[in-house]
Amino acid sequence: MTGKGKNSLGDNVNYSLQHRANGEWKMLPIARVGMLAVMMLIMGVLAACGGGGNYKPQAINEETDRCVICNMAIKDDVYATQIITKDGQSLKFDDLGCLNEWKVRNGTDTIGAAFVRDYNSGEWLKYEKAYYAYDSSFKTPMAYGLLSFESKEEAEAYIADQNAGKLMTAEDLTAHSWEVNHEMMGGEHSHDHDAAHDGEQEDEQNAARDGKREDEHSAARDGEREDEHNAARDGEREDEHNAARDGEQDHKHNAQNGDGGEAEPSSGEHHTDGSQS
Repeated sequence: MTGKGKNSLGDNVNYSLQHRANGEWKMLPIARVGMLAVMMLIMGVLAACGGGGNYKPQAINEETDRCVICNMAIKDDVYATQIITKDGQSLKFDDLGCLNEWKVRNGTDTIGAAFVRDYNSGEWLKYEKAYYAYDSSFKTPMAYGLLSFESKEEAEAYIADQNAGKLMTAEDLTAHSWEVNHEMMGGEHSHDHDAAHDGEQEDEQNAARDGKREDEHSAARDGEREDEHNAARDGEREDEHNAARDGEQDHKHNAQNGDGGEAEPSSGEHHTDGSQS
């Protein structure tokens, strides 16, 4: 419902009957109503597109989900972590250390939100809002030794109970060493992680070695071809040289035979008049 009235300055203004306040209908300027409608529309679009910080972690599927970094199967446990990219893609990891490795390799510009899980409840937490307990003796799938908690008190309680470790925040993790405790990599999952990592290194070494062999083979083959080409060229030159030499010798021989004149008559040859020489 719309109408006309005067504002506090006495100007004529178009009004819209918007809502009731204290039992009475309140009149709002149409310009304000239009602005509110546009803002609500924008908020709706952002929510539908996953923008505006409305990023949600996805559930872990143990049958299909694998760590983006180490390619290990991900268990639906308190160690699982996750990144939701700005375009809505879910990247899942079996250890907080693998999530950090992805950030090191790819940067953070495409990250919409990162999530960890509370060690006590398993609930998803925003990476930057969680508290962390770290010690190299704490067991995690990839032996990074970092556990996440919803509150500072819970993290401190775990550290006190273990009589080891230190409290950290997301900001502290930016300067963390992220070292792996190789002595704790004794479980089946950890062995698989090492095997995958070693397999990648072996593949790289084999590729480099094969490339070197192929280069050597190509160089040898090219060398053989060049030798054959040079030999053929030298043979042609030698044949031409021999042919020229033989032709020159034949020419000299023929010239000598041609300059010798007619042979003198033998002593027993009679002259035409019948007398002997």
